[in-house]
Amino acid sequence: MGGKYILEATGIDKAFSGVTVLKGAELCIEPGELHALMGENGAGKSTLMKIIMGIYTKDAGKVILDGQEVDFKSAREALDAGISMIHQELSPIPEMTVAENVFLGREQKKIKGLPFVDKKLLNKKTQELLVEYELDQYIKPTMKMKNLNIAQIQMMEIIKAVSYNSKVIIMDEPTRGIDIGAKRDIYDLMNELTNDGVSIIMVSSELPEVLGMSDRVMVIHEGRVAGILDRSDATPESIMTLATGGQ
Repeated sequence: MGGKYILEATGIDKAFSGVTVLKGAELCIEPGELHALMGENGAGKSTLMKIIMGIYTKDAGKVILDGQEVDFKSAREALDAGISMIHQELSPIPEMTVAENVFLGREQKKIKGLPFVDKKLLNKKTQELLVEYELDQYIKPTMKMKNLNIAQIQMMEIIKAVSYNSKVIIMDEPTRGIDIGAKRDIYDLMNELTNDGVSIIMVSSELPEVLGMSDRVMVIHEGRVAGILDRSDATPESIMTLATGGQ
C-alpha cells in the first residue's frame, strides 16, 4: 500500500470521434503537494482530470490511488475513494443554507425512515469544519448560500470536499473572477489543506498564483505532457515555452 505518490496516472490515451485528445499523458501527485496543471485551451487538461474522476472513460493507461489501481465508473465512485473535484462553474443552490450545501445528499434523518433532516447535527458538523479552518468569523452554518460572495462560495465548496475526507482535491480555476484580497483567503485555506497532508491539483491559467503557490507545475501541450517544473525552475518563460510546444 502507498508509496511516494498518492495519485498516479500513466499512459493515458483518449480520443473523441477519432480525434486524439490525450496521448500517453501522465500525472504523479505527492501527499500534501500543490500541483499546478497548465496548458493552452484544448490541450487536454480537463479531459485528464475527468478521466481521473471517472467522468470520462480512458482508452488506455491506468490510474493508481494510494498504491492501488482504480477504474472509477462515476464521479461518485471517485469521491467515495477520496478524490473530489471542484468545477470552475460553481452551482450552489441559493436557498440552501451553508450546512445543507456542504452535506447535500448526506443528510442524516432525525428518525430513520422519516423525511425529517437533523438540521441541528448538520449545523454542528459544519460549524466544526468552519472552526477548524478559521472561517467561522464570517461564515455561519445557517447562512443562505445566496448571501455569500463568490469567494465564500468557493471556500464552502472546498470545505464540502474536505467533509468527504478527500485525499486529493482537484480545483479548476479556483480564483478566476475573484478579487485580490479574497484570493488570499482561498490561498490560505489551500495552504492549510496541504499542510494537513491533502494533495491539491490546481488547474489554472493565472501565472502569479501558479508561480507563488505550486510545489510543481505540469504543462500539457496537444494531449501530451510537455514538461514538469519544480517551483525553483518555473518561470513565465519556461511555462510558456512548454505550453506552446517549445523545448
